This record gives sequence, structure tokens and C-alpha cells, in this order.
Amino acid sequence: MYILGINAFHGDSSACIYRDGELLVASEEERFRRIKHWAGLPTQAIQFCLDEAGISIQEVNHIAISRDPQANILKKAVTALTSGISFGYIIDRIANKNKVGSLNDQIEAAFNLKNGTLKAQIHNVEHHRSHLASAFFASPFEESAVLSIDGFGDFSSAMTGMGKGKNIEVFDKVNFPHSIGIFYTAFTQYLGFPYYGDEYKVMGLAPYGNPTLVEKVRDVIQPTADGLFKINEKYFLHTSKGVKMTWEDGSPEIESLFSDYMVEKFGKVRAKDEPLTQYHKDLACSVQRVCEEIIFSMLNHLHKKTGCDNVCIAGGVAQNSVANGRMRLNTPFKNIYIPPAGHDAGTCIGAALWVYNQVLQQPRTAPMFNPYTGSKSSNEEIKALLTAQNIAFTELSDEALYEKVTNCLIGGGIAGWFQGRAEFGPRALGHRSILADPRRNDVKEILNLKIKRRESFRPFAPSILREFVPEYFEQTDNVPFMEKVFQIKPEKHAAIPAVTHVDGSGRLQSVDKEVEPKYHGLISHFHSKTGIPVLVNTSFNENEPIVNTPQQALDCFLRTKMDMLILENCVVER
Repeated sequence: MYILGINAFHGDSSACIYRDGELLVASEEERFRRIKHWAGLPTQAIQFCLDEAGISIQEVNHIAISRDPQANILKKAVTALTSGISFGYIIDRIANKNKVGSLNDQIEAAFNLKNGTLKAQIHNVEHHRSHLASAFFASPFEESAVLSIDGFGDFSSAMTGMGKGKNIEVFDKVNFPHSIGIFYTAFTQYLGFPYYGDEYKVMGLAPYGNPTLVEKVRDVIQPTADGLFKINEKYFLHTSKGVKMTWEDGSPEIESLFSDYMVEKFGKVRAKDEPLTQYHKDLACSVQRVCEEIIFSMLNHLHKKTGCDNVCIAGGVAQNSVANGRMRLNTPFKNIYIPPAGHDAGTCIGAALWVYNQVLQQPRTAPMFNPYTGSKSSNEEIKALLTAQNIAFTELSDEALYEKVTNCLIGGGIAGWFQGRAEFGPRALGHRSILADPRRNDVKEILNLKIKRRESFRPFAPSILREFVPEYFEQTDNVPFMEKVFQIKPEKHAAIPAVTHVDGSGRLQSVDKEVEPKYHGLISHFHSKTGIPVLVNTSFNENEPIVNTPQQALDCFLRTKMDMLILENCVVER
């Protein structure tokens, strides 16, 4: 039985395919289109999934989409009629709803099928139920509290519940206009970061500030007695006139969310090229602090309601790795699972699992600790590519490769590391990574000068051998997807300055030998020569989606100042 899961007509469009409950592949459409956060029908990701499964679209039994036009439909109608939202906004949302509702027709058109001939059964799975399923059904827990938190999806912004075996029971929802994701995005725009997905920049800026504006920010969003939250509508535009959003065939765009009242209360809006002042840093710090307060309030209430020590979390706000890293310190939960794609791309997996486990009541399969589900290339394909383009290379055994790459890094070099299947989700996890020596104080400047060209306040992440996490970090946990930020032990700051943020933290990836033996082998070799079981790991890209193919990796290498490119076991040097 084949189930095709898709996230469509929304940011970070994606597709996955399951065969008898086994995940074969999953990928975001942006990896193929080369447009960040691509929104629309993910036709290229779907075709990739079909090709990898070796089937046609007509051999798929079920298609699950992580949107349900009928969800909360009465609330949508009442809001449209009573809130004064602009007619243009309503027409825009109806058009998006109609695309979701006509998925059958759109797939038939995309794959050249006659009208009415698609054999697969279409399942519309509510957005937040897809998020919950992507976390719980992929987790190692038989029972767990579940939480989904993001901007908006199917008119809701958050959902709580309890997962048991093959079922998820939904407890509560937070509906339009209240949204912690919109709260964070509005301040992201206000602080001069206007693009879809820029919220992580505010998270990276926050440690440079002080929480001096927390009381003012608390007026914008407050926890409620039922364990949820509400926004102060005066600070936002979506509550009164609606905000135009573009979700079609390109990078998503969202108009400004904050109102004149926010400007009146917080002062002049920062232009995107304007220098960052201490006020901006303090505001970022305060927004992050209040965001965490809301999340911890929800989790504490959820723990009290369920009595369960396990929790599974997904949604765009679940990408806030700083908050994730503080959850065990601020809530009673002992075990936390966050999938590799907690954001909207991951809902393709959630929709598929909701159908497989919840609807069809099929048994749950192995938990997802391996995020490597995307495109891959063989050494033979890579050698043919390099030879055809007259690129000199050396093919090495694994051990010789570890030695050569380690020597490059120790000598101050920067290496592009392309291995196996691409990661699913927003993080580079040692398959499409740029690597450097964490002992160097100048790595951030070198990476930004040679390759990344990004804001100087943003940190770089450490990949650490899992067995050494307790030696370097104040919390001990398995962090396979770089989904949590922990404090680095003070005595280790000087040993790994390149990955120690200004507040002494690091967004770690714990590398497990059983999951990723080759990346583990490289870091182990670096450790044997330096005494440091850590590498600087940043995504293999240059202001573009993470590279997906050897050609894209080669192009990035040639137009930047990387010192070495490793494509499987083939090494290209300058």
C-alpha cells in the first residue's frame, strides 16, 4: 500500500511516500525549484517520490494533504461576516481554499491524466492534526502529550491533545485571530527582517539584548487560564482587515502584520538595512522571553491535564530551538520529541501517518531518528559529472578521506561535505553541510567572508559525537535534528569558540554512529587528532535552498571560496 503525503498551497511545500508504513523518501519542493520556502503544488517533489518508489501516480492508493477546507468552516464564515476584514482578503482565502479542494483535478492535470481517472483516494487532514501526527506517530512513545503551535493553518494556530498507540485525541484549539506564530512574525517584520521564515534571525539576535521590554511585550500576548493564550488585537492588522498572503508557485510573501498601534507603543520600525541598536536587541530578547513564557505555560497546563512525562511538539514555533532547549528546565516533561521537519514541510509526513495510523488503524512503525530521506547520488554518477566538466578530483577510501578532510580543517580550511541522501527539514545534519574547525576564533568571519554572507550576529552550530554531549553541555539529551539549544559548559567555551554563542549556548546536533556512521567517523577522526569531538556545521548553500545535487554543490563551491569539496568519496581541491 502506497500513501503519498503532501503539503501544498502553503509555505515549504513538500511530499513524501510511504510503502506499507515505511517511509521511503521525503523532500521539500524548494530543493528542486531552488526557491526558498516554495509554495504551491509540489509536483517535482511528488515526481521524485514516485521515481524513488519505482511507481506511477496511478499506483498510489492514498493521497493525504495537510489541509482541510472544511475544518472550522463555521468559524471562518462568522469571522468573515462580522470582523470587517477586507473583501480582497476574503477572495484571496477562498481562492486558496478552492485550490486545496480541487486537489484531485490539479494532480490529474499535473500528471497528464484524463479528468476523473485518478485512482488514489484523497484525504484532507486538518493542518494541526497533521503537525501532531508528524510528531507523535514518528516518535518512540506509546503514549504522549502532543502540542502543535505555528502561525495559522485551517484557521487555527495551536492544538493540544494526547497520543495513545494508533490514535490522537484532540483536546483544545486556538483559533483565528490568536496566534503565537503571528505574534513572533509581526515583531520579526517590525525589527526589519521582512522575508518569510526570518524568525530565526530574531532568535539569534535575542542573546545580544536584555529583557528590558518584557512588560511592554506582555501586553501584546497573554496566557489564559485554560492553558492557551490570546493576543491583544490592537497590535495587529490581520484581526481587522486581513493580511494578503501569496502561496502560489514561488516564495511565500506576507504583508506587514503589525498595526500603527504597535509603532505607537514600540517606536519607529527598523528598515532592513538600518543598523541594529541596543533597543532592537533588547526587543528581540524580550519577544523571545515572552514567547517562551507562553509555550511553557501551555506545556505546564498540558502536563497537569495528561499526567504524562512525554511530549511531542511540532509546528513552526517548534523550530524555536532556544525554547525547545529550555523545556525540561521549565516544565515537568522529561522526554521531548520534535521531528526533523517540525515546520510546515513536515506536515506531508504527518498527513500520511494520520491516514495510515489514525484512519486505517495500521500498526505504528519504527520511530523517525533518521532525517536522511532526500536525493542521493552515487560515486559513479559524481565521477562522471566531474570528468565531463574537466574538474580534477581524487577518489579516496573512507579512512583516507577522513584524514584529508581533517587536515584541511585543522589548517584553517572550509570544506563542503556532500554525502548520501539529503536531509529532510531546515537543518543541515552532516549530509549537505559546510564544515570548519570549532577551535578557531575567526571561523564566523571566514565563513561569512568566503561563503555565507549573512548577518554577523547569527551563530554557527556544533555537530558533536553523541557520547560526548555530557562532557560539553550542561544538559544531556539526544538532539539528532539540531532542534534544541543548550548551554555549553563554561570551561569548554575557550575550546570551541566558533560554536559558542554570545550567551554561552550552542544549537547542537548529537551525531549517532548507528544513524550516521560516516559523519560520525569524520568527527571521530578530527577528535583523535585534536582532542575535540566537535565540528562547525552550517548548511551547504549560499543564500539559496540547501544544495540538493552534486552539480549544485559544485556550482556553490566554484562561486565561493571554499577550500575543499567532498562529493561522496571524491575530493575536489583548489
